[in-house]
Amino acid sequence: MTSIVRWSLNHKRLVAVIWLLLTIAGIAFANSATKALSDSYSNPGHESYRTNQYIAAKFGNGGSGAPMLAVVTLPTGASATSRTVTAELQSVDTRIQHAVPGVRVASYASTRNPAFVSHGGRTTFVIAYPPPTPGAYGRSPAAVKAADAALRGVTIEGAPVHLTGLDALAAQTGSKGGPSLLAESMIGGIGALAVLAFVFGSFLAVVPLMAAVVSIMTSLLIIGGLARLTSISSIVEYLIALVGLGIAIDYTLLVVVRWREERARVGHGDEAIIRAMNSAGRAVVFSGTAVAIGLLSLIAIPVPFLRSVGYGGLLIPMVSVAVTVTLLPVILATIGPRLDWPHIRRDDKASRSWTSWARLIVRRRSAAAGIALAILALLIIAATRLTLGPADGNSNTISQAGDAKTGLTQLEQSGIGQSALTPIEILAPLGQAPGLAHRLSSLPNVQGAIAPAAASWHTGSIAIVDVFTHNDNDQTLAQVQNTAHAYGRGIQVGGIDAQNRDFNNAVYGSFPLMIALLAILAYILLARAFRSLLLPLKAVALNIVSVAAAWGALILIWQKGYGSSALWGVPATGSIPNWIPVMVFAFLFGLSMDYEVFILTRMREEYDATGSTNTAVVRGIGRTGRLVTCAALILFLAFAAMSATPNTLVRMMATGLGAGIILDATIIRALLVPATVSLFGSWNWRLPQAAARLLRVAPSPQPVPAPVPVSLDSAGS
Repeated sequence: MTSIVRWSLNHKRLVAVIWLLLTIAGIAFANSATKALSDSYSNPGHESYRTNQYIAAKFGNGGSGAPMLAVVTLPTGASATSRTVTAELQSVDTRIQHAVPGVRVASYASTRNPAFVSHGGRTTFVIAYPPPTPGAYGRSPAAVKAADAALRGVTIEGAPVHLTGLDALAAQTGSKGGPSLLAESMIGGIGALAVLAFVFGSFLAVVPLMAAVVSIMTSLLIIGGLARLTSISSIVEYLIALVGLGIAIDYTLLVVVRWREERARVGHGDEAIIRAMNSAGRAVVFSGTAVAIGLLSLIAIPVPFLRSVGYGGLLIPMVSVAVTVTLLPVILATIGPRLDWPHIRRDDKASRSWTSWARLIVRRRSAAAGIALAILALLIIAATRLTLGPADGNSNTISQAGDAKTGLTQLEQSGIGQSALTPIEILAPLGQAPGLAHRLSSLPNVQGAIAPAAASWHTGSIAIVDVFTHNDNDQTLAQVQNTAHAYGRGIQVGGIDAQNRDFNNAVYGSFPLMIALLAILAYILLARAFRSLLLPLKAVALNIVSVAAAWGALILIWQKGYGSSALWGVPATGSIPNWIPVMVFAFLFGLSMDYEVFILTRMREEYDATGSTNTAVVRGIGRTGRLVTCAALILFLAFAAMSATPNTLVRMMATGLGAGIILDATIIRALLVPATVSLFGSWNWRLPQAAARLLRVAPSPQPVPAPVPVSLDSAGS
């Protein structure tokens, strides 16, 4: 570390110019970089994926692409099977076909199939698979807009026709828009500046934001180049803007606070910078590596888009670390002293409030640990109620008002159900398709199955059979799949629900491997950082507990609805989109490791100096408590800005991340960590010589305790 810092200080102009050029290039190519990212959620190797790919390629629509549904509920006494209604339904088919070239349409008018009609005969629907809009990542917003315009004002027997479907619901989120990714970053940045101004009490508050801008723009530049070589998920864009903002500020904050502390001891000059980097800078390197490991662990999951988030996302903390250890020393050596004005807050002494808090925890360590564990246990119990839902979320919660929501409500009230929005799509030999549809219509929980004779529903010797179920659970899907496979050879089952099920099996079947890989790598890294066998074990365990608690908060707020309705006007979702829990796990495991490294590194330093565990706890929390709290608050503000988007899925992920950060910084790091370190005493610091040789670090002998004030060690060591 010393050699890197000295080189940077000896080549200030070169370091500054390199980072300036990278930042300018990142700004210049930001738009093209984001366009190069992919929104594909493919899951190769599964029947549903192969089937959906074939349907999309040969028919130009459908498969994993959601259909549009034109829904109408007729007045009392009218029937969808009557001649006049059928004729009017045919006009709806024609309007959609004219408005959306390449669409695949079917209805009762074209098939006379009762699958399209509710039990009472008053509600019916037209299904239309549009081609995806270019550049819309498989979605069809242009088709929805065109179909909506074509059906505006259309009635059947005096009843209005409502256009619904996943894409139509997404287009009517109940908001006229929301903050863009840039706006979210600006909101988070403004909140961060306010927190930093409180921390420093000087113009040094702008330094972490400067580092964040450099880190974000450079990361975006690198990701943009990488996206031209391989597919990188568009989720990485959110990581760069918001997670990148948080960790870049965290790392800079840690070093700058330590630099001010060292300046109070050794005065001005490079020595204070070198001392700060040798302590806080090393913690940043370990922390950044932990965040990278958290994201890289996603490669253990055999799903391409999650793997791309793993190897794409790990660049973000790595760039932030590089900025912190090279550019930050240059900034502190040049303009740092001038920015440290008016220097309202001093760093030569530990925080009185946090020191008092740490003393209280040490005195009441058993009670503190018990309270923290009780709170976490309640949240972990809630996490066991997790219900995985479709990737696009529960269709009932996508939109709360509008024409699309009205159409969905009519489907549900008629008994047809919301599963009509995601039919099971089956490829079958042309001659077997009608018989297969008839056989599938007789299954329980199936509204009906269709095998339209229209040319748009078959190509060559292959035809599509659509199955409308009353629910989208795995049991119904398995019944349909087993029946289809048993009916004849060459039959393949696809559709959105089948692809979601295969995604769940692929991701959560590999989840234990991901946790094991993450835990092993993190343990080895932290054992080197803390020179201990017990501390990294507790750190890994508490990080897993922290993420489980965040899952519990996510489930209570969204799945159970204790907060989503009051905060966003969205009722209980009943499930969590299947990709969100694993993403929250990977992000939070690495991000929460920041605080663990910050706190325990300082405790290790104080223990080496005094030989007293409780003194190390009190001084460590006294020095890092305010830092960790402010760092967590900055990240929380970034995720709060992220939750302002009208997209419910993004809100969910932001809620899980924000809740996890706050829980980690308060219940775990400010309560449980100091309590457990105090409880375990000298066992925390032991590293036998054999283990030290394996880890290639110095062993950790027990130092001779130095005299310390009784007030700092009142609970004994």
